[in-house]
Amino acid sequence: MKELDSNELKKEQRLFEIRREAESQGTVKNRGVRPTGAPFPIASPETGYYGIPLLKEPSWTWEIPLYFFVGGASGAAGVIGSIAHMTGADPELVKHARWIAAAGTVLSPPLLVSDLGRPERFLNMLRVFKPQSAMSMGVWTLMGFSGGAAASAFADFVKRRYGPSLPIRVIENAGNLASLAFGLPFSNYTGVLIGATAIPAWNQHAGELPAHFAASALGTAVGLLELSGHERSRALQMLGLGAAIFECWEGLHIESKKNQSSDPLKHGTSGTLFRTGGILSGPIPLALRMLSLFSGKKRAGKLRRIAAMCSIAGSFTTRIAWIAAGHVSARDWREPLEIPRTPRLER
Repeated sequence: MKELDSNELKKEQRLFEIRREAESQGTVKNRGVRPTGAPFPIASPETGYYGIPLLKEPSWTWEIPLYFFVGGASGAAGVIGSIAHMTGADPELVKHARWIAAAGTVLSPPLLVSDLGRPERFLNMLRVFKPQSAMSMGVWTLMGFSGGAAASAFADFVKRRYGPSLPIRVIENAGNLASLAFGLPFSNYTGVLIGATAIPAWNQHAGELPAHFAASALGTAVGLLELSGHERSRALQMLGLGAAIFECWEGLHIESKKNQSSDPLKHGTSGTLFRTGGILSGPIPLALRMLSLFSGKKRAGKLRRIAAMCSIAGSFTTRIAWIAAGHVSARDWREPLEIPRTPRLER
């Protein structure tokens, strides 16, 4: 066996010392050798594994939060219009709810196509029906709700212009049922969609996102209808109160969470947006609606219109905040591994 020279003996001795240090302490503090001029990036506790996040940031553009907002409001309006028609409520309320729903279904596909880049990508999504995919089911829900909302609005228009008839009644009833069946999932499926991703700020809130988006959409639909001249409707008032109370509870629930995945909803720009949206959707409209219950008709109508505008602004801000929080969460490589941040990273 060839005898080792002094340099090789030193290397073997150093390797032995490193093994002993790793066994006793669980880590080796000394740096490895980095060849001069090598293209390897430097890993550190501050930058993670070579500075590359474990997750990709969402590739969605500005159209997606707008789609979340428009789709949610139109889905909730479709449900309100369908129930109002079945219970014999004010025909003008039914009409406005149907047209809000129809307008949302007209705007939603172009927003999706704009984000996808090419129309054929949207059409390709219709080639697959995949129940376990929130995106696939969302597209089919959009198509089903679009047909129902368009049929209801068309039947209402023809009935008012030319009078009732059996074919129009059949179209109206079919559209009503479709709006009711697809409207609720269309108003909140986007919460399911982002919750099904690996981004911690979304994934860790997957259980509450659908209900949160549904309540926010309901507040928006109620607000739009009140601004359309229905600020004296008692049913809308109760729905608005319910949505505002739920938004207050949701805000307190998220504020009480201490896990890292909730940090983007509390700190930085995304946290400011989320808290602003929550205040506009919850406490402010709740207080204004409660005041309107003890005010005269004129003052009550004004308070409810202000509450409606706050709910609409809060819902839109909340959608932007959730998307922004997803970007922040994806950039922070520590969250998927639940590694504590010391000190807190600048966001």
